[in-house]
Amino acid sequence: MKNCFKSIEELHNDLVNGVVSSSDLIKESLERSHKVQEDCNAFVTIMDDAKSVEVNDNLLSGIPYGIKDNYSTKGNLSTGSSNTLKDYVPFFTATAVSNLEKLGAVGVNKTVLDEFGMGGTGTTGHTGVVLNPWDKTRMCAGSSAGSACAVASGVYPYALGSDTGDSIRKPAAYCGIVGYKPTYGMISRYGLFPFASSLDTCGVLTRNVRDAAIVVDGMKGIDSNDMTSWDSSNIHLFDSIDGNVKGKKLCYVKELCDINNYPDATDELKEHLSNFMNTLDKCKELGMEVTEVSIDQKLLNAVGSVYVVISCAEATSNMSNLTGISFGPRAEGNNYRDMMKNYRTKGFCSLIKRRFVIGSYVLQAENKDRYFFNAQRARRLIVDEWKKLFKEYDAVILPVGSGPAKYLDDSKNKKISNIEPLEEHLQIGNFGGFPSITIPNGFIGGLPVGVNITGNCYDDVNVLNIAYALESSMDYKNQIARGCDYEV
Repeated sequence: MKNCFKSIEELHNDLVNGVVSSSDLIKESLERSHKVQEDCNAFVTIMDDAKSVEVNDNLLSGIPYGIKDNYSTKGNLSTGSSNTLKDYVPFFTATAVSNLEKLGAVGVNKTVLDEFGMGGTGTTGHTGVVLNPWDKTRMCAGSSAGSACAVASGVYPYALGSDTGDSIRKPAAYCGIVGYKPTYGMISRYGLFPFASSLDTCGVLTRNVRDAAIVVDGMKGIDSNDMTSWDSSNIHLFDSIDGNVKGKKLCYVKELCDINNYPDATDELKEHLSNFMNTLDKCKELGMEVTEVSIDQKLLNAVGSVYVVISCAEATSNMSNLTGISFGPRAEGNNYRDMMKNYRTKGFCSLIKRRFVIGSYVLQAENKDRYFFNAQRARRLIVDEWKKLFKEYDAVILPVGSGPAKYLDDSKNKKISNIEPLEEHLQIGNFGGFPSITIPNGFIGGLPVGVNITGNCYDDVNVLNIAYALESSMDYKNQIARGCDYEV
């Protein structure tokens, strides 16, 4: 087995016992980085000068990992995968990254994302499209596309991501790995490029649930630089996982999972939902209760629109500082107004500009109540419905999307009626700040699919434990994408 294919625990044991050194792991990871870059275009920067560290008692020490390129890293290029910051080198490091560095973790590359995290395809980064390592005609989803691709390709056991709508969890599903978005504020967002501040959450992509717990234990903590962070020092994720889930109560939403709601369902969707129902049987075998619940279809249909309005409005505000004056490459112009106009017009991709237009429109005084405030009201109604579920159930379990990774050539993707709520329900985890994890749930046509578990705020241990128990009952953890076992 390649060293970087191993779990964090396995690598730590090998390091402590002298089976391998930190420099060996870093060398292998860097070599694999270059190979994966050739194959899939997963990285903005590969840190060939990454140095080994002395291994200590912490499980993360001496082990290489990847950093999504919207995390600030002092002295290293941090672009947000945007031309507007293509040469930006920060003078400080994001708190989450700094916390890992203090434990001895070694960042070896910065991964590609959809520009500033706005997108679900992995195709809008300024360095080009990220290809899915399982099938290079398909996408990784986004925005944490490069991180998902790298972990699935065996470059290292984990990479950092950020999740504003499903940007960790859907790429994880498309790439056959684990994606964990903890409770909002468990990890400081200081140094993470802001997209939509009320939704943005730092998290991780790994190849098994225990590794996800280890990494977030290392990233989390209250931070005076982020007033939304909270003290989680009494929460020990990794130490609390025991796989005992007997008596736990799960629910799933009928309107999302009933195949009869999709009259023109594809074979992939039929198999995906059938596979999900089989997974529910596994939950029952583990001693959990599983109940079907019903949610007002109007609320489910509103999720996507609510997300667009709120995220675009917050993005428009957050990114008003991207002018090319304070930082970023200067644009030409006869005066500062022309310089700013040229910088933003020529620097952003069309998708970003469209989102800024939407955000500006819904925030205009004459439109604010009709669009922005109504979206906030609808968000509250949706969150309240999920809060009601959490009074009775330990978690909500649902399939991720409508099947395996979509084709990069959209003309090959079959359109399905009424599919938007199934594709977009992960956004509810961001609306409420709920902890949410995606784990692999088998294959369709040789491509991985995922299942998601979401619980109440601050109940991360419960969510992870349910995910761990379910993962242990299946054969899909520690997966490496087919064809990525090449020698380096």
